[in-house]
Amino acid sequence: MPQRRLLCPSACLPLLLFTIGLLGCWTGQHASAAPPNIVFVLCDDHRYDCIGAAGHPFIETPHIDAIASSGAMFTNAYVTTSLCSPSRASILTGQYAHNHRVVDNYHPVDADLVFFPQQLQKAGYQTAFIGKWHMGGDIDDPQRGFDHWVAFKGQGTYWPDGHGTTREVPQTTYDGFNVNGKRVDQKGYITDELTDYAIDWLANRQSDKPFFLYVSHKGVHADFVPADRHRGRYDDQPLPIPIPTPEQMAAGKLPMWVRNQRNSRHGVDFGYNMADFSPTVYYRRYCESILAVDDSVGRLDQFLQQSGLADDTVFVYMGDNGFQFGDHGLIDKRVAYEASAKVPLLMKAPGRIPAGQTYRHLIGNIDIAPTLLEAAGAECPAAVDGVSLWQSICGTSTEDVTRKHLLYEYYWERNYPHTPTLHAVIGGRWKYIRCHGLWDRDEFYDLENDPEEMNNLIDDPSHQGRIKSMNQTLWSLLKESEGNEVPLLEDRGPNFPWRHPDHAPQADFPNEYFRESEKG
Repeated sequence: MPQRRLLCPSACLPLLLFTIGLLGCWTGQHASAAPPNIVFVLCDDHRYDCIGAAGHPFIETPHIDAIASSGAMFTNAYVTTSLCSPSRASILTGQYAHNHRVVDNYHPVDADLVFFPQQLQKAGYQTAFIGKWHMGGDIDDPQRGFDHWVAFKGQGTYWPDGHGTTREVPQTTYDGFNVNGKRVDQKGYITDELTDYAIDWLANRQSDKPFFLYVSHKGVHADFVPADRHRGRYDDQPLPIPIPTPEQMAAGKLPMWVRNQRNSRHGVDFGYNMADFSPTVYYRRYCESILAVDDSVGRLDQFLQQSGLADDTVFVYMGDNGFQFGDHGLIDKRVAYEASAKVPLLMKAPGRIPAGQTYRHLIGNIDIAPTLLEAAGAECPAAVDGVSLWQSICGTSTEDVTRKHLLYEYYWERNYPHTPTLHAVIGGRWKYIRCHGLWDRDEFYDLENDPEEMNNLIDDPSHQGRIKSMNQTLWSLLKESEGNEVPLLEDRGPNFPWRHPDHAPQADFPNEYFRESEKG
């Protein structure tokens, strides 16, 4: 892969990074301390508003919420591709999907790409990966950058006997775990068991080294199966997400592809191609499944507290992408709407990150690698698209190290042909979404006055100047990150093109597309 110009700030230069990492954000009792430990917990498909700290009406996430009260809650955190494997690859590499080229859930990362834990190893860290790898289909072999390895093939399974599920998702496996190259049976509920593995590693690690622990949960990926102790907790709760009617979607000038997707595997009218799909039932089970992830966060934090490690540890919690539950008439992810692309991100580091902070600046999954590398005083690879926001988060920056815009991209998959290739500019009040290769509308939303993104302003005369400017920003983001080519990979996996004959009909072309001559 060609080396591109350095896109992270000068803090990524080795000597300056080392100095800033050890001294810049380490105030008070930590001014001369060793590099911090890092615990990074990733939750699958966790949408941004589904935690108690975000004001959710009924979900109980006290341990995740506690990170916000003792550290920072990020209210504008996004992924650059709302899909498991591409997002996870962006977290590990600090790169957009068009550069790491993991653009679906079936292809592995290139062997030449650098994962940021490799840089932590070079800086003296002991590293461990526990959980869902999910890059390259059924690959679960130990990967570079990790001294200790516990993973499973594909999506794995919530329970080894499969109980509690209503459908088997693609890439479900029952092969147990790969523990440092050896096959080990899964014994219990996967969220709990992964936490057991993580705590066991923490208890037996090399205590003379700083550590990086990456806990990558299967939860809460569909098909959502809560732990038995949580099953039925929210049986009486309503769906707190408004589902628009086809008429409302048409009135809001949503693109034809969005209106057509309503009747597809990823739409509310034919969700997962199930005859009796219920967004409400699925949402209840989703929320119940999150409860075990919150328990996991609590157990990890309790171990750190009881072991005297908490004050020297950066603890990060994040979702790998969001999830739609009827928003825009859709389910699942892939799209650039808030429910799909926006994620929970919380981070605490006693003595470094001010407690109770609400961090409102924009941050993307591509920024995680350079940010944590700076926190550790480790060298940042040159070929990254993200920036380090560590000093901004700590409140010690004397310069503007925040980002103004983030590129969102999704590349059409033959497996799920109802979502087109999309590019978007995310950041601030306005969102611009450009679909590629379709005879259809683009999208432009005012998130301040239309947070549900149901009033497409793309043809509004009063916004044409701003739309043109954001289109130019989109192309600038693509050009500076060498994203001018669409990754094209061979077909892999099943295909789901189905529509239900009795549900929402095919959308019509917009009235304004009809004219008798070029000039009207």
